[in-house]
Amino acid sequence: MSTPARWASRLLPLLVLVVWLAVGGGLGPYAGKLGEVATNDQAAFLPRSAESTRVLRAQEAFRQEETLPALVVWTAEGGGRVDPSARAAATRALASLTGTEGVVGAPSPAFPSEDGEALRGVVQLRPDLGDGLPDVLAKVDAAASAVPGTETWLGGPAATRADLRDAFAGIDGLLLVVALVAVLVILLLVYRSVLLPVLIILGAVFALGLACAVVYVLADHGVVRVDGQVQGILSILVIGAATDYALLLAARYREELGARDGDRVPAMRAALKQSLGPIVASAATVALGLLALLFSDLTNNRALGPVGAIGIACAVLSAVTFLPAALVLLGRAAYWPARPRTTAGADGEAAHPAWRKVAALVDRAPRKVWAASLAALLACAAFSFTLDSKGVPLDEIFVNDAPSVTAQERLGRHFPGGAGNPAVVIADADAAQPVRTAAEGVDGVASATLFAVPGTSRPLVADGRVRIDVTLADAADSDAAKRTVAALRTALHAVPGADALVGGTTAQQYDTQVTAERDRRLIVPVVLAIILVILVGLLRSLLLPVLLVATVALNFLATLGVSALVFEHVLGFTGTDPAVPLYGFVFLVALGVDYNIFLMSRVREETELHGTREGLRRGLVATGGVITSAGVVLAATFAALGVIPLAFLVQIAFIVAFGVLLDTLVVRSLLVPALVRDIGPAVWWPGALRHRP
Repeated sequence: MSTPARWASRLLPLLVLVVWLAVGGGLGPYAGKLGEVATNDQAAFLPRSAESTRVLRAQEAFRQEETLPALVVWTAEGGGRVDPSARAAATRALASLTGTEGVVGAPSPAFPSEDGEALRGVVQLRPDLGDGLPDVLAKVDAAASAVPGTETWLGGPAATRADLRDAFAGIDGLLLVVALVAVLVILLLVYRSVLLPVLIILGAVFALGLACAVVYVLADHGVVRVDGQVQGILSILVIGAATDYALLLAARYREELGARDGDRVPAMRAALKQSLGPIVASAATVALGLLALLFSDLTNNRALGPVGAIGIACAVLSAVTFLPAALVLLGRAAYWPARPRTTAGADGEAAHPAWRKVAALVDRAPRKVWAASLAALLACAAFSFTLDSKGVPLDEIFVNDAPSVTAQERLGRHFPGGAGNPAVVIADADAAQPVRTAAEGVDGVASATLFAVPGTSRPLVADGRVRIDVTLADAADSDAAKRTVAALRTALHAVPGADALVGGTTAQQYDTQVTAERDRRLIVPVVLAIILVILVGLLRSLLLPVLLVATVALNFLATLGVSALVFEHVLGFTGTDPAVPLYGFVFLVALGVDYNIFLMSRVREETELHGTREGLRRGLVATGGVITSAGVVLAATFAALGVIPLAFLVQIAFIVAFGVLLDTLVVRSLLVPALVRDIGPAVWWPGALRHRP
C-alpha cells in the first residue's frame, strides 16, 4: 500500500480516537456524579400495586409535617435495671434538642421498658437533611449520651438512612478502583502485554463515562430512577461487558494480523466482520434480558432494566469503535512484547496447547465428559431449593456492624419486637373501634393505638379515615411478624364497612417478597424466550439454541445450590434478599449465553469450512483461551461488588462471580462441546449444516 493510501486508511481511526478522547474527557466525570441524582429511600422502591404502598400514600393525610424518626435507646452500664433518675435525665436530654437545626417539633419523653432495663425515645428529624443528616444525628447522640449511668444507641429510619449513605459512600470511587485494578492485573497476567490491557481498560472507562452521562441526564429529568444498588451494578456491568467484547475482538484481530502478515486495515476489517455478529448478539441477550425487568412490579427492578441496557449499548459502542481504531493505529505494537502468530498457528494449534488437549478429550470421550459434567451440575442444583429468599433480617442487611442494627437489637431485647416499627392500619373513622378491637385480637399483636391529634387523646380523622398503629410482638423483620401481618389483613378485611388497609415496614417487606416471587414466575420465561429467539437467529438452528438455553439454566440452578450452602454455612446469612434470585438469573443466563455465543458462532464458522466434528475442535481450541480469560475478568469485576458492605450486593457478587466461572470452566468448556460432539451434525437441525459430518 502506498504511503498516501496508508495515511488515508488511518485517518478515520484517528478521528474515531479523537472523538472518544473528547468523550472520555468531557463525560468521564459523570461516572462520579450519579450519586447526585440517586435516591436510597427504600419507600420509593415498593411494589406499585401492593396494599402497603396504598397505605404509605394514605399516611400523607395524617402528617402535619413529614419527618424522619430517630430512635434513642438507653441501657444501664454493665447491665441490670436503669436507675429511676435516669428516666428524668433522658427526658430532659431529649427536650434539650427542641429547636435544634434539623429537629422537627419536640422530642418524645423517655419511656421505660417493662423489665426496667431500658429506656426509649423518639426525635423527629427533617427528611431532607441530605449530607447534613450525620451532623444532626451526632447532636442527638451527644445530648442522649449525657444521661449518667447509661449507654446510648441510635436507631430507627434516620439512623438506617445514615448507615446506607455510609455504605454507598465508596460506590463512586472504591468500587470502580477495585474493579479496574482487578481487570488490569488479570489482563497483564494472561496476555503478558503492556499496551493491550491499558487500551481495554481505557475503552471500558470511556464506555462507563458515556453510560453514566446518559443515565445522569435521564435520571435528572425523571425518566429513569437510580439508587445505590443500580449505580453499583451499572459500573460493574459496563466494565465487565466492555472488557469481554474487547477481548473477543482483540483476539480475532491478532489472528487476522498473523494471517495477513501484519496488514492492519484488512486484518481489522476481517476481525470486525467475524466478531461483530457474536458481539451484537451477546449484547442483545443481556440488554433485552435486563429490559425484561420492566415487567416487574418492583420499582428498583424496573430501574435496573433501562439503566443496564444503556450501559451494555455503550460497552458495545466502545468495543467496536474505540478499540478497533486504537488497534489499527498501533498494529502489532498493541500486543508488545508478545507478537501475533503467523498463518501456521491461525487455527489455534500452536497458540493454545492446553485447549488442544481439552478438545482432544471432548472428541475422544464426549459421553463420559458430558455425563460427568452433568452429574456435578445436577448435584449442585439439588441444593438450590434450600435457598431462602424471604428477605434479609435487619441485623444482616449490613455486612459490617452498623449502629442502627445494634440499636434495633438492644430495642428488641427490652421492648416488644415491633416497637419503633409498628404496622400501620388505615380504616374508615366509623369503624375505628371495631378495627382496633379486631387488631388486638390477632395473635402476635402486642397493642393497637389510635393515632391522635397532637396534644390530645382524640383520634385524628383525615378524609373520613383514621390511622391505627399496631405494635407487633415479634421483630419487624422476622418471619413471625410477616405471618402476623398476613393474619392481621385477614382479620381487618373482614370488619364490615372498615375498608381497612395494613401497611408499615413489615407489610412492605411481606409485599416485596410476594411481588418478587410473582416477578420470577413472569420474567424468567420471558428472558428465556428472548434468548432463544436471538440464538435461533444467530445460529440458524433450533436444536442447538434449546440445548444452550437448557445448559445455562442448569448452570443457574447449580450456582444457586452452591450459593445456598455458602451463604448459610460460610458467610452466615440466614436469608437472601427477594430480588437476588431474579437478578442472579438475569445476569447469569444472559451472560452465560454470551460465552456460548462466542464459542458456537466460531464453531459454526469453522463447520462451514471443515464439517461439524473438526469445526467443533477448531472452534474450541481457537476460542478457549480468550473466553476463559473473559469469564475470569467478568467474575472478578462482579466480585468487586463485595466491597460495598450490604448483604444484597455481597450476595449478587458471589452468585454472578461463581456462576460465571462455573459456566466458563464447566458448561462452555466441557458440557456444551461434549453434547455437540455426541449429538453430531444433527445439532444444527433444521439448518443445512446438519448434513456436514
